[in-house]
Amino acid sequence: PPQHVLSVHDVSNLYHVPLLLMEQNMHQILAKELNMELKGPDMRSWEDLANALDGFDKTVKIALIGKYTGLQDSYLSVIKSLKHASIECSHFLDLIWVEATHLEGHSATANGDSKVSEDDFNAAWERVKSADGVVVPGGFGTRGFLGKVLAAEYCRKNKIPYLGVCLGFQAMVVEYARNILGWTDANSTEFVDPCEHPVVIFMPEIDKDNMGGTMRLGQRTTRFTHNHDDGTTPTCQLMYGGKAEVDERHRHRYEVNPEKVDDIHDAGLKFVGRDETGTRMEVAELPRTKHPYYVGVQYHPEFQSRPLNPSPPFLGLVKAACGQLDEYLLLAKE
Repeated sequence: PPQHVLSVHDVSNLYHVPLLLMEQNMHQILAKELNMELKGPDMRSWEDLANALDGFDKTVKIALIGKYTGLQDSYLSVIKSLKHASIECSHFLDLIWVEATHLEGHSATANGDSKVSEDDFNAAWERVKSADGVVVPGGFGTRGFLGKVLAAEYCRKNKIPYLGVCLGFQAMVVEYARNILGWTDANSTEFVDPCEHPVVIFMPEIDKDNMGGTMRLGQRTTRFTHNHDDGTTPTCQLMYGGKAEVDERHRHRYEVNPEKVDDIHDAGLKFVGRDETGTRMEVAELPRTKHPYYVGVQYHPEFQSRPLNPSPPFLGLVKAACGQLDEYLLLAKE
């Protein structure tokens, strides 16, 4: 019938679209066709979000260091999480794409058969240096891993807000082991096996020969087990509202080597979040006295981010990049 023909004209931002459809009674049409009892949805918070976005006048630049930048949908959940966090911070998001291999300079690629051009190398680092914050998301395989490690090192040394997710978390652990503990050959056994200092290893219960359906998948519990040496609560824990434990989704085969945990933790990169057994590392960070926001998580917090409820680790990154984190954490403590 004609009343089922709805108009979706151009709007100032996509968050106005649900409001536009509600104005044309789409919810009532669906309820009637599905023979459902439906009260009018409360869209006040959503309307506030859509209207607020129209009034933003500031921009935050976040560099995404990836190895699949040619297919940007590979990072769709990460992009949306950054978008949700930037809205919460009242900033537009300027996402800066950086190909991880281009950060490696004259280092040979994984196959040793080619090198990054000088122009690509310089352009990639200029993009990183122009950013207010950096996110290094997950991935598989050796290509680009050195670039991720170098990005983690740059952010650690220059106090640039950094969030490492899955492989990005492992990259910051490898970087710290190499440059702070002096284990210059520290690596993941995904890339070099054997090596003298395997700080990331294949999980013992996973079958290396059968790759299908062999990952550590799904929602798992992370417990915040350690404060920093000065007694302060971990930044990541504060971003979760001070909860003692959180449930986040996982997708990985490799983990921080339990035999190396104490050395790395005692050297200053604190493993503040661990699994229920205490043997699997889930969250690592530097204290706020040393860095404004240097956080890595083994899990994938982007999978649970929502426009009205941004992922806490991503919100922490963007808050730090916008210069809002200190005030936010002060209020969180109260």
